[in-house]
Amino acid sequence: MNHTIDDLQQIANTINQCQACDLHRTRKNAVPGAGPADAEIMLIGEGPGFHENEQGLPFVGASGNFLTTLLESAGYNRGDVFITNVVKCRPPSNRDPKPEELLACEAYLDKQIEIIDPLIIITLGRFSMARYFDNARISRIHGKAQWQDNRFIIPMYHPAAALHQPKLRSVIAHDFSQLDELIEKAKRTLHQPSQEDTDQATQLSFL
Repeated sequence: MNHTIDDLQQIANTINQCQACDLHRTRKNAVPGAGPADAEIMLIGEGPGFHENEQGLPFVGASGNFLTTLLESAGYNRGDVFITNVVKCRPPSNRDPKPEELLACEAYLDKQIEIIDPLIIITLGRFSMARYFDNARISRIHGKAQWQDNRFIIPMYHPAAALHQPKLRSVIAHDFSQLDELIEKAKRTLHQPSQEDTDQATQLSFL
């Protein structure tokens, strides 16, 4: 089935009116996500912060500026990728999302992934990482791709981590530098699943 930006807009409209958890009581704007329906790369963060809540757009604060720099250094514009979060409304004071809040937004994120069907999903931070890697430590698995559901899943540090720990900037930049190569490997593995590509995907897996 061919999906369009209209399908994503329908989800966004539903999210903007959502009252499935208590976060709707304190939000200024919901933040459904932004990007094209045919994006090859999808980035999933944790939750909107102050600036995102003000503008209704993902990653527009300081960490968003760093994310833009990371994407550009890897040869991508923000308009090339789809960016969203595991929860679509800002948790008060930027606290961690609660289990019931994650559950309330889960179906929205699942549908966005279904519509976009990206070749690569990058998880940014531990709550999005936990969707794919139970009990994993980001310090051990960051930047290592695993083939799941016909795509690469790549756990990475949240850009905000580099703002608090400057030594992580080069680590995150290195992880992002692999994107072009991984896109090509994903295409080969998906469309021409030779033994060589299968072996490559297995080697990239860290489980």
